[in-house]
Order: sequence, then C-alpha cells, then structure tokens
Amino acid sequence: MSGVSKKLMSVSKKIADTYEKDGGINRIDEINLPTLGNVVSILDDFIDLLFPGYFSDRVPARANILFYVQSRIDSLFLRCVDEFIRALRFECKTKDCDHRACDALAEQNVLQLIDRIPTVRAMLKMDILAGDEGDPAAKGPHEIISCYPYVYAIATHRLAHEIYNMNVPLIPRMMSEWSHRRTGIDIHPGAKIGKRFFIDHGTGVVIGETTEIGDDVKLYQGVTLGALSFRKNPDGSVVKGGKRHPTIQDRVTIYSGATILGGKTVIGKDSVIGANTWITSSVTPGTLVTFQEKQKYQSL
Repeated sequence: MSGVSKKLMSVSKKIADTYEKDGGINRIDEINLPTLGNVVSILDDFIDLLFPGYFSDRVPARANILFYVQSRIDSLFLRCVDEFIRALRFECKTKDCDHRACDALAEQNVLQLIDRIPTVRAMLKMDILAGDEGDPAAKGPHEIISCYPYVYAIATHRLAHEIYNMNVPLIPRMMSEWSHRRTGIDIHPGAKIGKRFFIDHGTGVVIGETTEIGDDVKLYQGVTLGALSFRKNPDGSVVKGGKRHPTIQDRVTIYSGATILGGKTVIGKDSVIGANTWITSSVTPGTLVTFQEKQKYQSL
C-alpha cells in the first residue's frame, strides 16, 4: 500500500469516528429523507404546469394539451408520492409503524395537491395582473412571468403552502428555501397570503411563518415581516409555535427596507409604510408611516 493510500485510509477512519463522537448531524441506519434534487425537479415540473410554455423548451400545442398535461401529471404523481412517503415516514409518531398508513396518506396528499392546481393557477393569474398593474415599467404579463423573480417565489409559495397545510414535513420548507436561493425572496410556507400579491424587485424580502397578508398588498425589496422576540421555556429553550409575525391587511403598500415585527402588530388596510421604517406596534387603517432624518449638506 502506498503512502498516499495509507494516509487516505487513516483520514477516512478519523472521519468515520466523528460520526459517533459528533452525532446529531449525520443519519446512519435511519429512514431516508426527501432529497433536494428530486424536490426541486418536482417543483419545476409543477411550475411548468402552472405556466405552460414559459419555462420549458417547447410551447405545447393546443391540440395536444390534454396529453401534455396528463403525461406530466402521471410522472409528477409517482415522483411526488415517493418523496412524500420519505417525509411522512421520517416524522411518523406511530409506534411499530409498518408504513402502510404513511404510504396511503402520501398518495392521498399528492392527489389533493394535484387537484388544487386549477385553484393555484387562478390565484397566480391575479398575482401576475397585480404586477402588471403595479409596475409602470412592466411590458405585460409575458415579461412579468418570464423575468420577474417574484413570480417563481409566489408560485413556489402557493404550492408549498398547500403542502404545509397537509402537515407534510420537510418538503414545503425545502421548496421555499430553494426558491429563496434562486430569487432572494424568503417566504416561509406557513405564511398566509391573499389575492393579487406583488413584490417589486424582491431581493431581500423576508416573510415569516405566521405572517398574514390580505388582498392587494404590494412589497418592495428588503422588506422584513418578522418576529419581535422569542419567548423561552424555563430551561432556556425557545417556545415553538404561536403568532410571531405581523398581520398586513388589504391594500397596504410597504416600501423598501421597512421592518415590521411582532405577532400582535397589525398594519391597517389602505396604509402606506415608507422606506426604512421600523414598526413594532399596530398602525390604524389609512395611515402613512414615514422615517425622516435631518440631513446636512456640505458644499464641495
């Protein structure tokens, strides 16, 4: 055995030893998890069904549209069931589970998700129209769907939110975090978002899990809808759950860099939140909130 081979064998043993010493960040002899690559592939096929002809190589022909949809659905169903089974088995709380209940539930959940596609498409059409009406630079729905990052982000969210509501673990969060990487827009799948939602530019937007957003809301880049603080248990651990993020009512506009925090914070309908504001208490309907700082100018 060469010196290099001996060195590699020695390093391999050291790495393997850490799996026992530093447990908690490795999975050995356990249930398989959903894989990110498969989840992303499934997500993008759903996006293609939601916006046919925009993200695939070829535009489908109307004469073959039913075949086009059914072939995609057949493939999506089988692949989705496999990943849902992995997720449900991972978090199964049934003692001595034989997995049959998890497998049946996975199939039921995937059928429910596919059945929701027409409803999700109707919501997305309104989101696209909100972008077209809300941005004077937009050249129409085709440009918005093809170019605007919020489209991928909100489409992903509306799908992930459906899965989140089914209590399927891991997969909705994997979808939302992939969308976050791709678009710079971070929307937790638990957030409730109403009709005709538009994010202009989008980079750096953060929307927390228990956020509630009404209809006709418009956000700009860098907006944070986050938690104000975290309650702790007697042992010092963070209390999970509860309403931690703000409620944004109908027809609110929030400009770039605004930070709105807290589960008890409500931004009343028809309000305008100016750029770079910091809000931790409720705002009455129809309010304009701005941040103004005296500036000093010096002649050059």
